[in-house]
Amino acid sequence: MTHAISREHVALLKGLVWACAGRQDPELTRALGKLAVSAYRKLPGIGPRHIALGTACVAVLGSQPGLEAIGQLAMLKTRIKFGTALKEIEKSFDASAQREGLPRDEIEELAVPAYGMEDVGLRLEEFGDYKAEMKADTQGVAISWKKGDGTPLKSVPASVKKDHADEWKELQGAAKDAEKMLVTVRDRIDGLLLARKTWPLATWRDRYLNHPLVGVVARKLIWTISDGGRAVDVTFVDGRLVDRDGNEAASLRDAATVALWHPIGRAVGEVLGWRDRLEKLNIVQPFKQAHREVYLLTDAERQTHTYSNRFAAHVIKQHQFHALCALRGWKNRLRLMVDDSYPPASRLLPEWNLRAEFWIEGIGGDYEQSTTDSGSYLYLATDQVRFYPIDAAQPMAHASGGGYSLWGQAADQTLPLEAIPPLVFSEVMRDVDLFVGVASVGNDPNWSDGGPGGRHLDYWNRYSFGDLSATAQTRKEVLERLIPRLKIADRCRFSDKFLVVRGDLRTYKIHLGSGNILMEPNDQYLCIVPKQAAPTSSDGKLFLPFEGDNTLSIILSKALMLADDRKIKDETITRQIGAEG
Repeated sequence: MTHAISREHVALLKGLVWACAGRQDPELTRALGKLAVSAYRKLPGIGPRHIALGTACVAVLGSQPGLEAIGQLAMLKTRIKFGTALKEIEKSFDASAQREGLPRDEIEELAVPAYGMEDVGLRLEEFGDYKAEMKADTQGVAISWKKGDGTPLKSVPASVKKDHADEWKELQGAAKDAEKMLVTVRDRIDGLLLARKTWPLATWRDRYLNHPLVGVVARKLIWTISDGGRAVDVTFVDGRLVDRDGNEAASLRDAATVALWHPIGRAVGEVLGWRDRLEKLNIVQPFKQAHREVYLLTDAERQTHTYSNRFAAHVIKQHQFHALCALRGWKNRLRLMVDDSYPPASRLLPEWNLRAEFWIEGIGGDYEQSTTDSGSYLYLATDQVRFYPIDAAQPMAHASGGGYSLWGQAADQTLPLEAIPPLVFSEVMRDVDLFVGVASVGNDPNWSDGGPGGRHLDYWNRYSFGDLSATAQTRKEVLERLIPRLKIADRCRFSDKFLVVRGDLRTYKIHLGSGNILMEPNDQYLCIVPKQAAPTSSDGKLFLPFEGDNTLSIILSKALMLADDRKIKDETITRQIGAEG
């Protein structure tokens, strides 16, 4: 359990932190990064443990020479998501860029350490008669051991702990830091899909394809290489850059440029071709790229002209939504049940000179039932998505709703949706789909009674078993390819919005959006609170083409369990299955 830091300890820690200013020591630098994370960690109902201590760590990291400190700042940027801290991190980034004489937009790329790895994802070390292998992939970093003759060992040898304690400690620290940095790298590259960034071919090879850590992520993605009037889409296979037909991209000049591939504007056959190709290569992408959802303007949105109601009228959990906003680079303020006004959740898009907004408002008027102890709303109602010039005046709304307004401050500069570049529109709507798809109370099996007073029962039923969103449609397409390979294939079929699983006792309809379950023949609701562990397949043929879709894993877990429902031991489930009423 995390506790507040006492005043005496804060004074001591701050003194030690400032004593590290200007020093170049990798171990000290990592310690400062860890302390910053600890200081900024939020305590329930209180907030960050000690902002001033975290700020001191960030400032000192900005003063330290070398790229190791910049790497720690990059890690903090992805892990710490509240405004005050992010402003300090950006200041330290600017100071580091100035000190190192590097452009600000390149400093994060250049600062990723190799953590002792000489090949992509691999570090080899010898400790006397033993050999250690530190191997990194997009799911984590692991250390394995062998004897000098190559015989595998189950754990670190005792003699290594005794005779090489410092070296072993350094290797352990490198593995932990590399694992954290992999998440940072993955999230940063995912964000580049909207940034329109390109690299000279040679620069891209150094910073991405062949970088010992970044290459772990980059080699599982699709890239577009443009050389004069010719463009070829490639991925990395067996040491070569190949197109989706397996042909090597040859005769590439250093003058060529590289960009991340995005499915927007691509032919359906091309996108499906890449999905098939990656599947045959058994490549699990670190985030959705080949399977990335594309959101196109609808006729309804052309009629509303300046706003989209596609994700309006949902009930979402405020604190979960707030955390997702931070994860995806949106600015948001927690709404309190007070007499105050708030701006919409917004995302700044400086590369496009645009700002996206998602309009939301608090739900409920009963302080005890509708808020936390600190007064923040538990739930929000969703409304419109809009786009503005990046510097346009921002509308405001009362915490409890009543509509957004500029209140006479300035002219309304809402932009027509048809004027928004398709890539921007698609990525923003994808974010909003994520917010609703994850934070909606309709995903919570414990909300089958409609929540406090049953006031949201109709919404819960509509969402839990309603039409599929774009994300859910993608999930269905993936499952349609995966299920036939599993041992339960003969017990499964697809029906509109459901994966239908035939057990020995009942037949189950798993909704492909929410993961909630109805049982045939009377559509009785089956409440199963999912575990977080990803499913496994005993026949070893379960292949998920991308990471990050927890609902996909939950649906597979439920299907595997319900197909063999006679073996279920959990009484909270068996009682429901046995009840016919």
